[in-house]
Amino acid sequence: MGVPSGEGTAVEPDFSRPHTARVYDYYLGGKDNYLADREAGDAVLAAWPGARTAARVNRDFMHRAVRHLAAEEGIRQFLDIGTGIPTEPNLHQIAQACAPECRVVYVDKDPLVLTHAKALMRSAPEGRTACVHADVTDGPDRILNAPELTDVLDFSRPVALSLLALLHFVPDEQGAYGIVRHLLDALPAGSALVLSHGTGDFDAATMERVAQVYRRGGNAAQSRSRAEVARFFDGLELLSPGIEVPHRWRLSEPGPELTRVGTQGVPEATEVTDAAVGMWAAVGLKTSPAA
Repeated sequence: MGVPSGEGTAVEPDFSRPHTARVYDYYLGGKDNYLADREAGDAVLAAWPGARTAARVNRDFMHRAVRHLAAEEGIRQFLDIGTGIPTEPNLHQIAQACAPECRVVYVDKDPLVLTHAKALMRSAPEGRTACVHADVTDGPDRILNAPELTDVLDFSRPVALSLLALLHFVPDEQGAYGIVRHLLDALPAGSALVLSHGTGDFDAATMERVAQVYRRGGNAAQSRSRAEVARFFDGLELLSPGIEVPHRWRLSEPGPELTRVGTQGVPEATEVTDAAVGMWAAVGLKTSPAA
C-alpha cells in the first residue's frame, strides 16, 4: 500500500532492496523488516557486532535529549527527519509526557515508515503530530514547505530539529552540511539541533566495512570524525557535555552497562564500549537568529 508523497503521488515500498529504517528496525528486534533488510543487517552485524547495542544506545540518547529540551529548555515543537519505523516510546510520546501540548512532525523517505507512522503515532489531545514523506537529499525546502509541516509547526517559535543516525547516510557529495545549515537557518532563535552520527574514530576499519555493506545495498554511507560532526553545530551553543558518545551524554545514573530484553525475549546485559557504539552525539541551541 502506497502513501501520499509530498507532491501528491503514490510511491510503493521497494522490498527487494534494504532500507536503512527497516534495517534499523531489525537491529532493535522489530518485525517491520523484510528479507533484504535482514540480510543487510546480518552482514553489518558480522562486521560490527555492536550494531544492535548502538541502535539501543541511540534510542536512549533520543529519549534523554528530547526530555531535556521539553522539560528544561521549554521547547514545544519537534521536527524529526529520518524517523524510522515507530518504536515505543517514540519522540512525540517522550515530549508530550513532559508537555502534552508539544507538536511533532516526522519525516522519512520510506513510504512504509509513513504508513506505520500514520497508524501508530497518535498525539495527546493537547498536541499534534503529522508525517511528511520526503527525502532530505531532495532538498530541505521540500520538507520545510510541506503542507503537513506548515499546518502543525509555527516557525516563529523554537523548534528542535532531530537528525538521529541519519547524516552518515548523506555523504559530502550530497551536501550534508548545506542541508543542515539550510534547515537551521529556517528556525528561530531558541531552537535546537539533536544529532547522532556514526564514526570511525574508534574502529575505522570496521566502520568502513559497514559502509561497504550499505553501499552494496544501494545506500550511500560515510562515517565522520568528531571534528567533522562538530561542523554541523557551527554557530550553535553546545549543551554540556558537548560532543560525546551517546551512552555518556547526560546519563541520569553513571554506569557502562545497559540491560535490555534481547530479540528472542531473553534478558541480555551488554557492556557498552565506545568502539561497540561507534557514534558521536550532541545537542546544540541556536541562540541568535543567524545560526
